[in-house]
Amino acid sequence: MTHPGELLKRSGLYAGKELGQNFLSNPATAQMIVDRTGVDKQTTVLEIGPGLGALTLPLAKRCKHVVAVEKDTRIIPLLEEELAGEGICNVTIINQNILKTDIKDIAGTGKLVVVGNLPYNISSQILFQLITIRQVVTCAFLMFQKELAQRIVSSAGTKDYSRLSAVVQYASKISRVTDISPNAFFPRPEVDSTVLRFDFFETQGMEEKDETLLFDVIKAAFSKRRKTLHNSMSGGEMGLTKKSVGIALENAGIDASRRAETLNIQEFIDLSKAVNEIIIREL
Repeated sequence: MTHPGELLKRSGLYAGKELGQNFLSNPATAQMIVDRTGVDKQTTVLEIGPGLGALTLPLAKRCKHVVAVEKDTRIIPLLEEELAGEGICNVTIINQNILKTDIKDIAGTGKLVVVGNLPYNISSQILFQLITIRQVVTCAFLMFQKELAQRIVSSAGTKDYSRLSAVVQYASKISRVTDISPNAFFPRPEVDSTVLRFDFFETQGMEEKDETLLFDVIKAAFSKRRKTLHNSMSGGEMGLTKKSVGIALENAGIDASRRAETLNIQEFIDLSKAVNEIIIREL
């Protein structure tokens, strides 16, 4: 692979700060990540944010097909040039914002492995998006800023446990693949990065509407993080009264004075079921 700094300079371009662009520039690091994905000639990969091809090139050499979704129109000719230089023809580039991309349509009747060095400014949104369509995703290997990765894997009862932690841990088994130094990127970021693996659960025995309610309950619980569940879940987008919240918490066997960060996934599920019973009763 050509160093991204050289590619950009040659074309009079620059890394877009507004797009959160830090291009992977170390070929050995890129190859190590691809090796750990375990993709093979039967695998179709969705790559989010291929950039200048650091992961695209080794992925394409290992798998059946790569669908690379890139928002930045400026750099697509450079990516195409890199692919052509390696004689690679099993990569389809889609010039689009991943958040507006129909991933189910890309998967068709098959399943995808998702790989991406995610733009830091929309990392959480992408992860939420993948959770909603996880039926067509076998697993994902995603790179985050290390601080965000720590929040994602944090356990209930810790200061980093958040709405994102709870939702992602409900929908997938998460494992740490590797940490990556800022020196492996161009331009060099100020923080370390972490690659996480997500093995998605197709279903947790909940219908889609019940899962949507669960995610709404988790969001409401964390909406006023410093307040008790009784207060944080009252009013807001769900429109629950304090009385209704109190009954739901009692029926779920949860002390109303607890805070959202103390609830594990099963307790959130129990609480959402109790809230659902309240909603049905009030219809």
